[in-house]
Amino acid sequence: MADLLPQPTARCLLAFAALLLPAALHAQTSDPKALEYVRGAVASQLLADKTDRSCWIYRDHDVTPSHNLLTSNVGTPDGELKRTIEQNGRPVSAAEAQAETDRIVRFVHDYSAQSKTHKENSHDDQQATALLKMLPEAFLWTIASETSELVTLNYVPNPNFEGPDYQAKVMSTMAGQLVVVRKGNHIKTFRGSLTEDFKIFGGVFGRLYKGGTFDVERREVAPGFWEITETHVHIAGHVFVFHTIGEQQDEVKSDWKPSPAKNLTEAARLLNANP
Repeated sequence: MADLLPQPTARCLLAFAALLLPAALHAQTSDPKALEYVRGAVASQLLADKTDRSCWIYRDHDVTPSHNLLTSNVGTPDGELKRTIEQNGRPVSAAEAQAETDRIVRFVHDYSAQSKTHKENSHDDQQATALLKMLPEAFLWTIASETSELVTLNYVPNPNFEGPDYQAKVMSTMAGQLVVVRKGNHIKTFRGSLTEDFKIFGGVFGRLYKGGTFDVERREVAPGFWEITETHVHIAGHVFVFHTIGEQQDEVKSDWKPSPAKNLTEAARLLNANP
């Protein structure tokens, strides 16, 4: 999985990063040393995406304008299951808990739904991987600071970058920072903002507003294993004149531990939902 930009919460980041183009530039080329750090971090992430088959149990606190949910999540080689345990800061009622059990059981036996989820996740992963590979060339990179453990890099749009598709081109409105852990070349932080209003087809079909921000945080959840632990996205705009789009989302994942579940049935049992 392209873990830098990823899964339902990270999916929103992917979607809006894909909608996000030109900013005021202070340099026309990347610092060679900074670019070397970026390429090393991208290579490390791509390798992890190919080789990491770890599965995890964790808690996910996801807050948007429409919901405030705390879920227990169990990963397996076949996918992930989750159970809502709190809504709007209160434990779910007995009726709500039973509804969650019924939903989990239905999904475990619904191979069509599983296939659809798998296809959606695979599509998102492919897009995230493509955007990850473009990072070295899509932006101009400079070194903001260095310590014995971390390298902080600044980025601004590269005016000479021409992406292969619409998503790649519009991502270059972003400017921000990338923080890399020296040991292992792991990406620790990827944050940025929309540097100006982005007009969709000259504004006829809408726009995204300057100042929208995102912040993805990754941490080592076990020795040698890095996962997204926080995603914060605050972007707003309008498309097709009267449809408001945007994402006001804050998601924090915690209490990580390895998952023993070998399949969805075992994951359901761990979530107290016996299929």
